[in-house]
Amino acid sequence: MDDWIDYYDSTHTIYVSKLHRDLHFQIIARDIIGYIPSPDASVLDYACGEALSASQVASACGKLILAEPAPGVRGRLIARFAPNTKIRVRSLDDVRKMQDQSIDLAVMNSVAQYMTSEELDGALLNIRRILKPSGKLVLGDILQPNVGMGRDVMALLSFGLRHGFLKDALIGLISTALSDYRHLRSRIGLQRYSEDEITAKLRAAGFAVQRAHTNIGHNRWRMSFIARPPLVR
Repeated sequence: MDDWIDYYDSTHTIYVSKLHRDLHFQIIARDIIGYIPSPDASVLDYACGEALSASQVASACGKLILAEPAPGVRGRLIARFAPNTKIRVRSLDDVRKMQDQSIDLAVMNSVAQYMTSEELDGALLNIRRILKPSGKLVLGDILQPNVGMGRDVMALLSFGLRHGFLKDALIGLISTALSDYRHLRSRIGLQRYSEDEITAKLRAAGFAVQRAHTNIGHNRWRMSFIARPPLVR
């Protein structure tokens, strides 16, 4: 995951325009809010990125923890949300030290593809530890083995067409093809999981699992899963 952390801590071109970037985070915030169980819930956004719309999420819960591995991004989060008393910014090391059964909702969106299988297993075990018995994990934006980069391209172009940045999306695709992102994706690759594979991982970490009807974000070719500690009878 370290190479990807360095990439997202740099001046990258993953978003084709400011409008694309802003809409991306607004839609993710909207979808996360839909999973918040109550206004006083404690929510963890694991490897949250820039989280530009985190204030919207914080307004719908009691406490929002933004956990981010990239130090530069983490510094910007601290500066951006310092006035918001509901938001706390933490490192992933801090998450490993969090109190048992202290979180109502954990969200790990568009993260698993950048982690090794072993890193994901460790993260899932830790999230299982810090979730309350009534809590849940939403694991979003899982890439499927049989869905290639072409679907990501089509998803971006459709998103741009709907929201008025199609020209920027086309230009951005060319830039991305020449960028460090494409080189990293070719050299390291992205982790992909079938529904059965990700279900098995979540069950091995101690979760009961179901696939969500829709993915978090705009890419319908990717999968989201809802995982809960099993009910104790």
